Amino acid sequence: MKSINYKEDIVITATELKQNLGKFLDFVEQQNDVVITKNGSKIARLTPYVTDIEQYFLVRENALDYQYGGKKVSYEEFMEISKKSTLRMEFVNGEIYLLASPNIMHQEILARLYLIFSDYFKGSNCRVFFAPCDVHFKKNNIKEPDVMQPDMFVACDLEGSVTEKGQYMGTPTLVVEIISDNTRSKDMITKLDTYRLSGVREYWIIDPKQKSIMVYVFTDYEIDWVKAFEKGANAKSQVFNGLSANVEALFNELLSP
Repeated sequence: MKSINYKEDIVITATELKQNLGKFLDFVEQQNDVVITKNGSKIARLTPYVTDIEQYFLVRENALDYQYGGKKVSYEEFMEISKKSTLRMEFVNGEIYLLASPNIMHQEILARLYLIFSDYFKGSNCRVFFAPCDVHFKKNNIKEPDVMQPDMFVACDLEGSVTEKGQYMGTPTLVVEIISDNTRSKDMITKLDTYRLSGVREYWIIDPKQKSIMVYVFTDYEIDWVKAFEKGANAKSQVFNGLSANVEALFNELLSP
């Protein structure tokens, strides 16, 4: 049977379905629809059983890059997919990225950082949140926002930025990412660019492999200051006076993944 592109229907009668059920099930398995008629009227449709995210990747695989300019899904489409899916995912520059579960070393570092940050911001108007929590980053002069799940972020604009469903729709003041070999380039290039363009003021990159903390400060959507803090130093925030993390203590006696 000749394969037909997804969503292109074939119309058959109920009698044809009864006589050739296996044939049409094979057709549906190839990601095609089959419409069944009875007495000249459409009464049912056989469709492939796929999850929303599976359907997205199927469409993306079949899409022509020149037709879509490399952009495979819109912000609205991503919101529909993520709303119906239980998978953790991010939306960056029109692409969907599935997120793997973090290892124990990552989580131990995150827990240590959270204790430092939450203690510092206790009693203030700023709150500390950690993943998984969607943040919609509205980039300067770019229509569609990116949707990411930073490992940790500090929000100081909560008033008026939380929806009735409890979704945060503001812009964090400070964002933290703990990088791994798989996320290194994404965190250090792609995400840095999104945070810079969306009005985030400070970005901490935690590097367990190098045992270092890189702190970026953004002003007017540009990198205004950057410094790497290594063993023997205290990584210091330039936006929040007195907020710091001892590099050696952060990485000391971590459990190996």
